[in-house]
Amino acid sequence: MVEWYYYIIAILGGATAGFINTLAGNGSAITLSILTEVMGLPGNIANGTNRIGVFTQSAAGSYAFYRNGKLDLTHGKQNIFWTIIGACLGVMVAIQVSNEAFLFVFKYLMLGMLLVMVVKPKRWLKEKSEYRQVPWYLSVPVYLALGFYGGFIQMGMGIFYLATMVLISRYSMVEGNALKSFVVALYTLIVLFIFQYKGLIRWDVGLILAIGQTLGGWYTAKFASRHPKANQIAYWLLIAIVIIVLFRMFGIFNFLRY
Repeated sequence: MVEWYYYIIAILGGATAGFINTLAGNGSAITLSILTEVMGLPGNIANGTNRIGVFTQSAAGSYAFYRNGKLDLTHGKQNIFWTIIGACLGVMVAIQVSNEAFLFVFKYLMLGMLLVMVVKPKRWLKEKSEYRQVPWYLSVPVYLALGFYGGFIQMGMGIFYLATMVLISRYSMVEGNALKSFVVALYTLIVLFIFQYKGLIRWDVGLILAIGQTLGGWYTAKFASRHPKANQIAYWLLIAIVIIVLFRMFGIFNFLRY
């Protein structure tokens, strides 16, 4: 039986995750930890349950971005399509196998991401998007891979997708975040149906967590759409998140305790 105060933890943790996911990425590290460590759910059910809040926060965030004129869907429609196809493939793998192997690879991807972010930071801090059409033979495998990863585990997907938007397709941080929220909402809706079909969702726990995530996603998207320094804030938050993830996954926090 879940204690009542666990739900308070879930709402507050969900709001924090919604904030992080909307402005940067990797908020699922918080929600998955709550679902497994606090709520005691098995890994595969936690993975499925987590998608409820991911969908609601992404939908709320993308709507807030749209209302404030930051969601531009005139570019990259093919990339959205291939991301969704990849996500469908990823979730089919997720319901069959453990995510431990992916987590092993994930920390090295994060290390590479940190190096990319600190080299030529001006690429991340441009105020306006400078859209660039990427050849299909590059964009199709990249967005298929991104979608596959998002469908498989979701954690860190926002960081990888945002980096692709900013560095390859030349979006600004704010408009890249807007499109990221929209794409994640689209494929997560499909992923939810698949997890539900396999009986891998705890709706009672997931909906409570989703309350916090939705509020966090909505208000953060409004803030990012209007604040003149939103690009800089998102950039430094992204670096901070990646460093924290690396410290945790490489055991540096444990080392510092002794």
